[in-house]
Amino acid sequence: MMRAVKCLGTGGVEVMKISQIPIPTPGPNEVLIKVHATALNRADLLQRRGLYPPPPGYTDILGLECSGEISGGHEKWPLGTRVMGFLRGGGYAEYVTVHKDQVLPIPSKLSYTQAAGLCEVFLTAYKCLFYLGKGKEQEKVLVHAGASGVGLALIQLAKWKNLQVFTTCGSSDKEKACKDLGADFVWNYKSGSFLPAIKNFGGADLIMDSVGASYVSDNISCLNKNSRWIIYGFLSGSKVKDIDFAKIFAKLSTLHFTSFRARSDEFRNDVISKFIADGVLEEFENGRMKSIIYKELGIEDVQSGHLIMEKNENIGKIVLRII
Repeated sequence: MMRAVKCLGTGGVEVMKISQIPIPTPGPNEVLIKVHATALNRADLLQRRGLYPPPPGYTDILGLECSGEISGGHEKWPLGTRVMGFLRGGGYAEYVTVHKDQVLPIPSKLSYTQAAGLCEVFLTAYKCLFYLGKGKEQEKVLVHAGASGVGLALIQLAKWKNLQVFTTCGSSDKEKACKDLGADFVWNYKSGSFLPAIKNFGGADLIMDSVGASYVSDNISCLNKNSRWIIYGFLSGSKVKDIDFAKIFAKLSTLHFTSFRARSDEFRNDVISKFIADGVLEEFENGRMKSIIYKELGIEDVQSGHLIMEKNENIGKIVLRII
C-alpha cells in the first residue's frame, strides 16, 4: 500500500485527503517510480474542481510531474536511476507508473525538489515556443504570465536561443523575477494595456498565451506578419465576443490551441526526444537554465499549496515533498 492524495469529490481544497491505496503495477511499456517530490500545476486546481478530468483510462490522482527513482518496470531504466516523470496524473502519491519514454534523467546538479518542478513547465514551454511556434533567433516573443512556471521557462528558453522577450506580469516582485532571467521588457498589466509598449517594442512574431479572453483584442493588434499565436491556457476565460478573424488572416498569422495531457504517446514522446536532443537538460548542468522553486511543502500541506496557487502568490513552482 502507499499514501496518495485523493479527491473525495469535487470542490475546494477540503476535498483532498491523504489515503492509503494499492501501489500501481506498471504495464509492458511502463516503469514504476518511487516518488520523492511532485509539483503543483493549475491543471490540478481545475481537476479538483471537476473542470479538467483525466484522460480515459488514466488515474484520477492529481499530479502531472514528479521526481524520484526507478523502482520497477521496463528494463530501459535501471533500478535506482534518478528520474523525472512526465505524467498524465498520479504524481501526488508515493509511487506512480509512466510510459518508459516519458521519463527523463535528472541533471546531476539538481535536487529532487528542483527536478520535481521541471518537466511540465519546460516541456510545455519548449513545445509552444519551438516545436509548434518555430521560434527563431532575434524574433520578438510576447510571453503572458511571465512569472508563472511556464512563463519563467519560456523566458529562459527564448533567451537561450537569442529571441527578444516582452513579458507581462502583475507585481513588482514578479517584474524583478522576469528581468533577472533575461526578459528584455516587462509590463505590469495593472498599469493598463500592454499594447502601446509592445508596439514600441516592435510587435510580436510569437505570442505565448495562457491568459485567453481578456487579452484577445490586444494580442490581435500586436501581431506581426507571419506571426504565430500559441494559446495553451485560459486564465481569464475562453469566451470572447466579436472576434474579427480577418485581422489575423490579413497578417498571415497562425493561431494554434494546444494542450499536452490528452495527446497521444507518439506526440508526447516526440516532443520529449527533441527536447533532449536539443540539449536543454545540459543547460541545467552548466547553470544556464534554472528550475525556479517558490516553496516546498510536505504532502500533508497539499491544501495550503493549492490555496497559495489560487491566490496567484507564487513566482515559480510549488513543490510537494512526498518522502
